[in-house]
Amino acid sequence: QVQLVESGGGLVQAGGSLRLSCAASGGTFSTYVMGWFRQPPGKDREFVAGFRRSITTISDSYADSVKGRFTISRDNAKNTMYLQMNNLKPEDTAVYYCVATKKAWPRPSPQEYAYWGQGTQVTVSA
Repeated sequence: QVQLVESGGGLVQAGGSLRLSCAASGGTFSTYVMGWFRQPPGKDREFVAGFRRSITTISDSYADSVKGRFTISRDNAKNTMYLQMNNLKPEDTAVYYCVATKKAWPRPSPQEYAYWGQGTQVTVSA
């Protein structure tokens, strides 16, 4: 089964940018549908962005709160997924998790994803 390791978190000022990476190993990366969740302090885990796979194409989806600011991408040759985060806001402060599933069209719910990384902290100061 796949193992996921996030990196790239840190402290950034509001308006700044960060790029998170998720390195996958132990499985055939291209067969997994990947995504990102986050858990703000004192709150439940929430969907950030993810891929969905139909018969003919792969598309991405975003939470309304990050749409237009965050971009998800993946490089199958490097077994790596990315989350480019621009125009960061203090409310983006959270632990960010890389996730994976064998489901082709997962709902934006933690229960849809069987595989989770350990998380990386992102802190945005005002």
